[in-house]
Amino acid sequence: MRRISTLLFVALMLLPAAGMAADNELTPKEKAQGWQLLFNGKDYTGWKNNNGKPIGSAVEDNAMQTNNCGGYILTYDKPFSDFLLKCDVKMDETCNSGIFLRMENLPDPVNTGFEIQVFTDKPGSKPDVHSCGALYDVKAPTKAASHGAGKWDHYEVKFVGKKLNVKLNGTEIINANLEDYKEPGKRDIEGNHKFELNGKPRALNDFATTGYIGFQDHGHKCWYKNVKILEIKKDAKAKEGDAKADASK
Repeated sequence: MRRISTLLFVALMLLPAAGMAADNELTPKEKAQGWQLLFNGKDYTGWKNNNGKPIGSAVEDNAMQTNNCGGYILTYDKPFSDFLLKCDVKMDETCNSGIFLRMENLPDPVNTGFEIQVFTDKPGSKPDVHSCGALYDVKAPTKAASHGAGKWDHYEVKFVGKKLNVKLNGTEIINANLEDYKEPGKRDIEGNHKFELNGKPRALNDFATTGYIGFQDHGHKCWYKNVKILEIKKDAKAKEGDAKADASK
């Protein structure tokens, strides 16, 4: 009886693991849903620097490490339009990095893409447009949700059409509609944002809806792993819209 109870206990303990995966692997559910694993945990297959130079940083403890990678943005070699992106990020004691989205022109990622700031905020500081999790230089996160330096943060970024939603460690911190930024230079605080095209301020609503994703080297060590993406197709968006319409009737 004791042996049976022990076996039953072990079996119950293993049940949750059946739906989980090791680092840099897809769960069975993710595979069924069509998720793609962008980083294999071993090397930089599928990745490149935005400037075309060879990647100079090594994979450390099964994680990408962006500092001294050889470019400004360590970039996945395929553009995406509408997607749900997940990744785990660990910052060094002092860190400035970023998750770049929909970069249209890789030689100029800052002015042709969006950045979710990865940054070691000062303890107790009020979130602003340059805080960790901000839509950089445009919109502050609703709250400070990072675990801090040396600990893994989990980001979920949903970008569909003009709507951008960011969750950090399960907390929604950004909910933005680019159609609210049709005026050149407009952001949520006084003054213009920094993004320009041909020397003139840009409107966020005019940015490309298809582009590359990547992770920034801004002079500090930062690690990325479990980089996964689910492309959201037009037919799926249409079904979602139909479902919402039916629910409102």
